[in-house]
Amino acid sequence: MPSSTRLLSGVAPVIGQYELCLCDIWGVVHNGVAPFVAACDALERMRAGGVTVVLVSNAPRPRSEIAVQLGRIGVPGDAFDAIVTSGDVARDLIAHRAGEPLYHLGPARDLPLLAGLDAPRVGPAEAHYVVCTGLFDDETETAESYADQLADFARRGLTLICANPDLVVDRGGRIVPCAGSLAVAYEKLGGRALYAGKPHAPIYDLAIRLGQELRGETVEKGRILAIGDAIRTDIAGAVQYGLDSLMCVAGIHAGEMAGLSDQALQGWFARQSHRPSYAMPHLAW
Repeated sequence: MPSSTRLLSGVAPVIGQYELCLCDIWGVVHNGVAPFVAACDALERMRAGGVTVVLVSNAPRPRSEIAVQLGRIGVPGDAFDAIVTSGDVARDLIAHRAGEPLYHLGPARDLPLLAGLDAPRVGPAEAHYVVCTGLFDDETETAESYADQLADFARRGLTLICANPDLVVDRGGRIVPCAGSLAVAYEKLGGRALYAGKPHAPIYDLAIRLGQELRGETVEKGRILAIGDAIRTDIAGAVQYGLDSLMCVAGIHAGEMAGLSDQALQGWFARQSHRPSYAMPHLAW
């Protein structure tokens, strides 16, 4: 981990060191409502310069669903080469439990995660394990809303597969809870949670393998840059995997970092579990 973080106004001065970019989506490329134009431009310029861009998301849905969402929001197709999601990794975990009845804890919009799998859905009382993609209503509920149900799952020894390890996400300027907040609450109750996405290694394995297939060559870790806006997932995952990282500080942590001087910003990084190699407000060229 670097002893200090290099503060940048754009990625251009450093991107020449890299061949593969693993870029977070929500909070970096868009805010759930509209794309960040400068970020999309930077990714397009990276690709024009020979960098392969794989978008890596903790979204609990398959990559095909995210591609549709990106197009609907207005993210240009030229901004990326491929997409990998925690939903893709979660599908592998579910496939290994073929035929076992599961309880899906999360909104109906996440049901494409289960499409085509031998994964019978049942009520909470009949379930052998739980697949958590989020809260049923993340606008009004919190992890505490599920305390009794999670306690029952823990008493029964059910494994909870968390298809989105994010604790919260910024949706159009409003912070809403994600599946990770339920998984953390479950672990505090003594339950066992399996995490499909960042900061855990399987999603990086998949993203790098896909990037290397697209390039037709092996890419050394030192030539891979991970970009994100969350210390706990994006930056921690990159550091633990041995990758350089760039943090967009005006994302999920904006409330903590707004108005900080460069010196105070370095102090903030020093107090975190993991420190990024680089930082800038929003991704830009």
